[in-house]
Amino acid sequence: MSAEPSPAAAPSFESRVYGCLLGGALGDSLGYAVEFDDVATIRSRFGAAGLTSFGQLDGGSHFSDDTQMTLYTVDGLVEALEWANDGVAADETACLWLAYLRWLATQGVALPSSAPVPPPRWIDGQEVLRHRRHPGKACLSGLATGQMGTKFRPVNPDSKGCGTVMRSAPFGLVPHISEATVYKLSTDAASLTHGHPSALQSAGAFSVLVHQLSAGADVRAAAEHALRLVSALPDPAPELLERLRQALELSSAGTLLSPEELTEHLGEGWVAEEALAVGLYAVLATAAAAPTQRDPAAHFRQAIAVALNHSGDSDSTASIAGNILGALHGEAVLPSDWLEALEAPDVIRGMAQRLIAVTAG
Repeated sequence: MSAEPSPAAAPSFESRVYGCLLGGALGDSLGYAVEFDDVATIRSRFGAAGLTSFGQLDGGSHFSDDTQMTLYTVDGLVEALEWANDGVAADETACLWLAYLRWLATQGVALPSSAPVPPPRWIDGQEVLRHRRHPGKACLSGLATGQMGTKFRPVNPDSKGCGTVMRSAPFGLVPHISEATVYKLSTDAASLTHGHPSALQSAGAFSVLVHQLSAGADVRAAAEHALRLVSALPDPAPELLERLRQALELSSAGTLLSPEELTEHLGEGWVAEEALAVGLYAVLATAAAAPTQRDPAAHFRQAIAVALNHSGDSDSTASIAGNILGALHGEAVLPSDWLEALEAPDVIRGMAQRLIAVTAG
């Protein structure tokens, strides 16, 4: 009688950090190639299955502002934790604001006289992060005010673009803090550029989902937990609740939605709750349609393909899917040939190492 195969060992915290940040960058990079194409154009360029690998791209790939801002989120957290490790209290949101102001400078936007001039850090010397890759309008305008937005004094009070959720995975990667702290850090940071409740709550829900994954939960359990958290808020954003419920329900069908059906039910991903729902659906539905527990890298490829081949914000939806699977499986989920095509992996690894050093190091 043959022995049952032993279950794979759970990935280490360090592997989850690398997996989440690199996985997000992979999804972002592949999605960025078609971000402004509708699905008909994607099919005309890459065939009926759409864009499914880096090998289909001519001239290499680039990650977008999504990865740039995610890495600057890491840096803001790292600076706050460096202060804390030295026994000095720091305002985490202020550290994140200063980090985002340094990102704003990389985009060629002059800081207003009312804004502080943050001293440079390691990340600011990385030339690859100084390219302008279609940054979100609300992220630019919110930071360019020179005022530190808060939940009670928001900049862009009506904006709920996905610029909050696409940069928020790192909050879920900070160990040894409570879920309430993860949610607060994420939503406070989202308030620096956006003010709509759905933009803030989507960022918080995503961060909590990643926090659950990094602690060993599976994706569906983590998503259901995030939905319960949002449902229990004093004033939950109804559009976020609807999209999360739809993503969970539709992904249980056992068959994949077409790109047209995906956008019909979950939206195009330009706003925060839609981007989160599409990325989450892509991960859950590909697992349900063809279980890939024995080959996580195959699941990663398929989920990213679903997340980006639609008429919408392909880089943000695919980066969210990549963050989720990387936090779940660690580095083992990342296809090696995709990593070889990734722009500046040393910079992404460098920021991951800095986060690990101030948390688990």
